[in-house]
Amino acid sequence: MPGQTPPEFDKSFQEKLDSLLRWRRDVRRFRRDPLPDGTLEALVERACLAPSVGNSQPWRFVRVRDGARRATVRAEFERANADALAAQAPEDRTTYTRLKLAGLDRAPEQIAVFCDESTAAGRGLGRRTMPETLRYSAVGAVFALWLAARARGIGVGWVSILEPARMNAILDAPAEWTFVAYLCVGYPEIEDDAPELERAGWQARDERAARILDR
Repeated sequence: MPGQTPPEFDKSFQEKLDSLLRWRRDVRRFRRDPLPDGTLEALVERACLAPSVGNSQPWRFVRVRDGARRATVRAEFERANADALAAQAPEDRTTYTRLKLAGLDRAPEQIAVFCDESTAAGRGLGRRTMPETLRYSAVGAVFALWLAARARGIGVGWVSILEPARMNAILDAPAEWTFVAYLCVGYPEIEDDAPELERAGWQARDERAARILDR
């Protein structure tokens, strides 16, 4: 409400937020335990607190519960992953085959995130020269959901080895919706503050990524 006194985000809160960011992981190994009723809905509500260009709120969520659809998503992942493996450099293929790249078999919840490219909300403000900011906004909602989940001890895994157009067809999404993310959600089997791909020897953190350039 306008005029409310904002909360004080003190040193203790800042340190906890830093820990939350460090311990947020892309989870691929899930327990089968179901989430309590209403949990996924609560996470989506937090996701909708994300910023969006022109206050357009273009994110659209599809909860995938049907077994046949889940099986079709799994088959699509296998097809796309086989193509990705074939595209790897020969020296990387052995390592690639050892990577666990999805939690589709065990995650109790699966949710697809789309961007509604046709939304009239926001009346186009801020996206005349950069229309892609609509999709960036949807990605911001994904990250907000991810942090809200981790704060509650829930893991999220982003399955990106999927063909967007095929996903629209599999999930009967409107043509004006752009596929952004497929998320597996559930309680993680293990927790670690290092990315799994780093632990597997695929890619270490690059300290140069945090550099700020002066111009």
